[in-house]
Amino acid sequence: QVRLVESWGGLVQAGGSLRPSCVASGSIVSINTMAWYRQACGKQREMVATITSGGTTNYADSVKGRFTISRDNAKKTAYLQMNSLKPEDTAVYYCNADLIRGLDRMRDDYWGQGTQVTVSS
Repeated sequence: QVRLVESWGGLVQAGGSLRPSCVASGSIVSINTMAWYRQACGKQREMVATITSGGTTNYADSVKGRFTISRDNAKKTAYLQMNSLKPEDTAVYYCNADLIRGLDRMRDDYWGQGTQVTVSS
């Protein structure tokens, strides 16, 4: 069974930094794109950043220049370095992975349980 587990969200003052991580585990053959999404209270889930297995990244306009996504393929881990945080960055942050799993090498899409990030003004 494949799992994604996020950690290292938290509470920070505006202007501060956080670096949540996402670890994938289970019967994983390979991981294609990994991504971070967020969902603020009362709003739809939105893409924050994506990174391919080759390291190509993409960011939402609202976080460009402040957030950096990275990954360690050997550790099956993705990170989101968040700098210059703003109160509007407050949300639950979810990890997503497009991966190949199992002996039958099925392609599938997984989500983590989310980690809360709160930025106080």
